[in-house]
Amino acid sequence: MRLFIGIPLAEQVRAQLAEVVAALRHAADDLRWTSPEAWHITLQFLGNADVEQFDCVKARLGELRAATVPVRLGALGSFERAGVVFVDVDPGPELIALQQQVTAATGKCGFAAEERPFHPHITLARARGRRRFRGVPAPRSWRQNPPEFTPFEGREFLLYESFTEPEGSRYEVRGRFALRK
Repeated sequence: MRLFIGIPLAEQVRAQLAEVVAALRHAADDLRWTSPEAWHITLQFLGNADVEQFDCVKARLGELRAATVPVRLGALGSFERAGVVFVDVDPGPELIALQQQVTAATGKCGFAAEERPFHPHITLARARGRRRFRGVPAPRSWRQNPPEFTPFEGREFLLYESFTEPEGSRYEVRGRFALRK
């Protein structure tokens, strides 16, 4: 099974992101847009895991005691080399602390933290094919008036299993872990 850990989005933010995607979609036919149900903030991608590792991860995550996380979305961006369109997430101290706790917990189950710095974001689309990707042009009106998103409080994080399908990835929740005030 392929696993990752993430924070789900507030419904109001999901609706705001859906409006942004609707405005961008026409400009980028060569992108595979992720569904609103798939939007989340990844804390750690674990990759393939066996049943023993899954049980270990679920148990270790259940032991975490972490505070709720204030979440603020930022600007639209892209990872050109990877062909990904995203919305930035402010890496506040609470979010960084949670991510570090998660990676420490999963490390006890044989998973290594990524060597790249943590860059919280929400993936909106991925490029199809292998041609050079240069991001998605934003509407001109956004230069003066970029979209704004309602801040929210992350009250839980989830353990997801990922399934690759022809129309894109599908995620199923395999564990819920509350954050406390």
